[in-house]
Order: sequence, then structure tokens, then C-alpha cells
Amino acid sequence: MNSCYTIYYIEFLLVKNLDQKYRRLANASNWCIVRFIGVADIASVRFSLPAQLLEPTPNLEYWNYLDRPETFISIGDSNNELERILAVLRFWFTKDLKYIKGKPCKPYNSTLGEFFRCNWEVEDNAPPIMTNPSEQLASSNSSIAEGSKRLVKVSFLTEQTSHHPPVSAFYVDCPEKGITAKGFDQISAKFTGTSIRVTPGAHNLGIFITLHKRNDEQYQLTHPSAHIGGVLRGILSISVTDLCFISCPKTRIKVILHYLEEGWLGKTQNKVEGVVFKYQPDNDKITKYKDIPELDILARIEGNWAGKLYYSLGSSKQAEKTLLIDLLPLFPIPKIVPPESMQLPNESRKFWRSVTGAIISKKFNEATRLKQELEERQREKAAARKEKGEEWAPRFFTAAVTPVGKPDLSKEGEIALKGLHNGDYALEPSNILGA
Repeated sequence: MNSCYTIYYIEFLLVKNLDQKYRRLANASNWCIVRFIGVADIASVRFSLPAQLLEPTPNLEYWNYLDRPETFISIGDSNNELERILAVLRFWFTKDLKYIKGKPCKPYNSTLGEFFRCNWEVEDNAPPIMTNPSEQLASSNSSIAEGSKRLVKVSFLTEQTSHHPPVSAFYVDCPEKGITAKGFDQISAKFTGTSIRVTPGAHNLGIFITLHKRNDEQYQLTHPSAHIGGVLRGILSISVTDLCFISCPKTRIKVILHYLEEGWLGKTQNKVEGVVFKYQPDNDKITKYKDIPELDILARIEGNWAGKLYYSLGSSKQAEKTLLIDLLPLFPIPKIVPPESMQLPNESRKFWRSVTGAIISKKFNEATRLKQELEERQREKAAARKEKGEEWAPRFFTAAVTPVGKPDLSKEGEIALKGLHNGDYALEPSNILGA
């Protein structure tokens, strides 16, 4: 793969919700590195990637954080606030398992109003996190502490709420465990000359997890930036070298995670370290380790974000380490999706089924043509709305974006999510389609 072609390919690998501008790619070798130098945000540059470079998966289906739902549903199990935020960290390190176990890929660009829904059914078997070795398992209300392995259902609904800029909203619900999560997905990407830097977009303020059985205790988890390297060589690599934060105003506990920069020599280490500490939500100015008072440190985190992660209690770096999670034997849990007969025309799998079928059959010219027809239909509908002075409104969420990064379900969204959880997939067709 030559370098010019690689640049065109790489820019799409992890960039979610890219728009389309060009109707065909006549000759991939014509795309040069200089095309992206100085571009502020290549995630906002609209291109149409040929079908042979696509993963036959809808974007909204591919992008979710529930690769291991059992870690998500266990977050609120413990009565101990430190153990709960450690459980949040355990979930955090499993949310991108698909990237750790798989290769970077480019799913289909989402179209306005497209949506995806699914369930997971998992055993409630995440082991309890014990910060006090002498405490009894009875101190936790976890089903695992009770020796149960019952199945628990988690439901997921996501919709492409905006096309300019490309933004999608998501909502995760597990009524049985009293836990929800929501947020907006949007990224920004900039070509730096030798790599591509991918950062959260302006509307992406992280994942917001709420424990409804813990007096609506809420955690905000912000995303770090990532770099896609190997562009000039055509050998792709992903590295994370940034800070991210997890905070809970109600418990006054915060985490700073530092993904460490790789060395020039030797193999990739994927190292991460972190500090769990008490903070003041009304005067939260601490963003660096050196500013954390020693007496406020509750625990430390370290390990390999693609392998084993450990925590130690207290401020000492020499304290005994306890395994938080081992990612090596874990793989993403399969989704349960409504049968195609119950899916709406703008539901991701049904919307893209003709393109998916052509790609799987290796009929790439046909797949590209079908994909371009869908993209052209979206452009035509957008032009018609503009001519009529109509603004697009999401169906399942109350707004395309919100200032605080927390999407709210609309009445239809609440009905759809409840029906999904109960196995009732019937929905009325959408009155207005974005494509």
C-alpha cells in the first residue's frame, strides 16, 4: 500500500461519523499527504470511501462501550464508595476491547436519523472488588456475593442526531441493576505529518454513568486522545498518550489516568498509571499528579491497558498490588439484535443490508454504487429541508446536542428502550427520514 493511499485509508480508520462529499474515488493513488497538511479537522472533511476499504458493519453498531457488559452492571454492587469507583475503572478498561482484540477498521458512515438498538444478556458474575481483605462478602449487595449467576439484560439505543457536525447520542439501561449510561459520540482528527491525532469533539464530554440505587450517584468518564501511527510506512499502530479523568461529585472521588508515551526503542508497552483521590467538586483544579495532596490519595492504578491492570491502596508506590482485571482472556460479548423483519428502514443493519451483502460477496463495484446511492439520497433530503427552511429533529432524543454533553431520551426514545428491554421490538415507522 503506497503512502498516499495509506493516508486516505488511515484517516477513516477510527474517525466516527464522517460525512461524504465526493461521489467516487477515481484513483486512490491521487490522494496525497499534502491534502491534509494544515487541515484543522479531517473528521469534518467529507469523503466517500470505496466499499472494498470498509468493514461491513454499521458505524452505530460498531461504536459502543459494552464489550463486557458484566463489568458495567457490577459498578454499583458495593456499599463502599472506593470499591465502586474501582469498579468504574474495571469497566473503563474493558470498553474498548474490540480495538484491543481486533484491528482498526472503518465501518459505514452513519446517516442522519439512522439508529441502532440491541440487548446483551450476561451473567452477573463480575467478582466483587474488596479493598478490605477482612470484610465479609455480605457487606456487598452484589449478586455475586450471594453466589448467584442469574442472567441480566442490558439495553442500548443510539441515533445519529446531527450530520454537520457528525454527532450521535447513546443511552444504555439496565433497570434490574439500577444503572444507566449516556453521552454523545463525536471526534476530531488532525493529520500531523507522520500520524493522525484523534481527540473528542466539542460535544463529546465523555460517558455519564448514573447509579440510581445509590441516590443517583453519577460518574463522568472523559476520553483521552489517540494517535494513529505508521502512516508513512503503511504499517498501522495505535497509541494512547494522554490524560483522562473519572469523577464523582457525590462521593468526592476523582481519578486521573495517564496513558504513557511509548519509547523510541522496543516493543509497544501500552502502559497506564493513575491516582484515585479525594477532591473538592466545587473547586476542582487538580489535573496533574504533582498537585494531589498525599493525604488525599486513596489508591493507585498501573498496568497494561491491553493486558493486566492492578490497583494498590493508599499513597505509597510500594504498596501491595491487587489485580483489577485481566483483559487477555476476554473478548467482546455478542449483541442480541431485533430480527430484520422487526427493524425499520432507517435501522442500521436494515439500512445498510444491500451494501453489506455486496461486500460480503466481494462485489465491490456494486457495493460502492449502492453506498453512493444512499449517500446521494441523504444529500437530496438535506437540500430539500434547507429549501423549505426545515430543521432536523432527532426521534429518540430530545436534542441533537446539549451544552452539558448529556442526551435525554424523548418520549419515543423511552418507549423504544422499554420495548427493547421487554423484547417488544415493534416501532412505528419514522415520519421523516434523513436518507
